[in-house]
Amino acid sequence: MPLHFLLALSVGKQSRFRFALLTWMAAVLKGIPKNVLALGLTIGLIASTSCGGIRYPDYYALNFPAPPSVPRTQSTVAGSLAVREFRSPVFLREGAIVYRPSAEQIAFYQYHRWAEDPRRAVTELMIQDLQASGYFRSVDVYDGGRGSSDLVLSGTLEHLEELDQAGKVSVQVTISARLVTANTGEVVWQDTSSKTGTPDQRTIAAIVDEMSRQMGSAVESLVSSMGNRVLPVSAAGQ
Repeated sequence: MPLHFLLALSVGKQSRFRFALLTWMAAVLKGIPKNVLALGLTIGLIASTSCGGIRYPDYYALNFPAPPSVPRTQSTVAGSLAVREFRSPVFLREGAIVYRPSAEQIAFYQYHRWAEDPRRAVTELMIQDLQASGYFRSVDVYDGGRGSSDLVLSGTLEHLEELDQAGKVSVQVTISARLVTANTGEVVWQDTSSKTGTPDQRTIAAIVDEMSRQMGSAVESLVSSMGNRVLPVSAAGQ
């Protein structure tokens, strides 16, 4: 590639006009056709201007600690359980991290996005905690009803947002879930857990960390509530 093309691509914004003038003069003295030089300078200036304005998004993942292994102390456990992928409102599955400038308004960070669909993250966390709880004979991903599970769990991630109120930043996580029998669809248990917390710093990374903590706490509350319901029912049925 001719040298004047390479120089045009690397020139900074502040000096591009001075560079253009000096290069033009040098080209005239060396006999480089003006139309070729003009094309090279135009491409270089456009490239230097446009490349400087590109910003790529940052991606964040919810990070949950592994649940502690709990020795199975209860003599009675419920049957097999299948967990459907959790649902969510449309605004939580657009990819962008959500914040609320006010209680009535929903906004999206343009350059801060989820690396994984939060619905999948909360589903995997729920399965992980249920398996660790020992409440059920087995816990697996729902396979469309082709398996032989006794119970089916479904749920909704209703809130996963940063809240901006009176100059303070907090996060809100709300999860609802329902347990039904696989054969009849009878509701065995249902509950909702809502958690809020304040991040250590006013940064996106700290906000995501707080969301992870509060989601873990909400799932833990739901699993505990579920166990309090299904274990007595299972014991009564034996």
